[in-house]
Amino acid sequence: MATSSQKRYPMPMPFGWFAVSYSDELQAGESRAVHYFGQELVLFRTENGRAVLMEAYCPHLGAHLGHGIHERSGTGGGRIEGNNIVCPFHSWKFNPEGECAEVPYAKNMPPKIKGKKCLKSFPIRETNQVIWAWYHPEGDSPKWEVVEHEEANGDGWSPLERYEWTINTHSQEMAENAADPAHFKYVHGTASFPEWETTYDGPMVRGLQLANMPTPRGEVKGAIRTGSAGPGQGFTKFEGIADTFLMGLTTPINEETVHVRFAFTQPKVNGEVVKGGVNAAIIANIVGQLEEDRPIWEHKIYRPLPVLCDGDGPIAKFRKWFAQFYAGGFDPRAL
Repeated sequence: MATSSQKRYPMPMPFGWFAVSYSDELQAGESRAVHYFGQELVLFRTENGRAVLMEAYCPHLGAHLGHGIHERSGTGGGRIEGNNIVCPFHSWKFNPEGECAEVPYAKNMPPKIKGKKCLKSFPIRETNQVIWAWYHPEGDSPKWEVVEHEEANGDGWSPLERYEWTINTHSQEMAENAADPAHFKYVHGTASFPEWETTYDGPMVRGLQLANMPTPRGEVKGAIRTGSAGPGQGFTKFEGIADTFLMGLTTPINEETVHVRFAFTQPKVNGEVVKGGVNAAIIANIVGQLEEDRPIWEHKIYRPLPVLCDGDGPIAKFRKWFAQFYAGGFDPRAL
């Protein structure tokens, strides 16, 4: 563990596209308070179906837009009227762009807010059954787009099987596992160190591992294809015995805590979802590996100058790639 004078991670929160909800968790006319990127936020869906993520505190007297008096009935947070969210304190209304659309008791809109954005609203994309928000600490516009997946958008794949964790770690620490083949043997008990072909291209990284998988009927040729679009959108395709597609979504809650979502889908057979057997075992194994990694992530510190051996993976190359997601730059060797 880090001492009281030692910060576990010198890195700030990275910027990028991050999952803030699954689409079906937010119905039209609903809202809720969420906490991501070290901020109190309100997530809502307008009556016409648009998802919005916005700063939570009303510029008037500071009420939280995600907490309304009707929460007692179990119907959620702040009230939605048409395309606007309504402050529970004095019914000021705000549109999806963060502009004050109406002060119901005022004859004249205060000049300070008239025609101006007074609440930050985050760029949103909705695909892969996920609501994505673009976070950048300096407010820069999106620098790439969310990668869309046929597996998460097509009818030929099973409904998403979902798992979630809140983990006391940093996004970079989790992602670094992909550049660390040695840990697979000593943490996860694999027979050997996996060998990957990795390609870095701007905000994208892709990997390929070819592997023959033993079965009672002989070996089956298989492959693991990995990818990441920035620090928040990871995806893996397991091909061979039972094809499995995984979305691994990591969203910063603050500088030392992340919200992790794993969403699995597998191809239907003759239009039917395959349950149990090898299909279920593959998912259970992957979830089990995260549980094995978790206590290490939660109790380790970041070593800016690690003592590496010839059997270690391309950790320095990975860190250089990840450093592009820090506003203003970050030296991966720095404390």
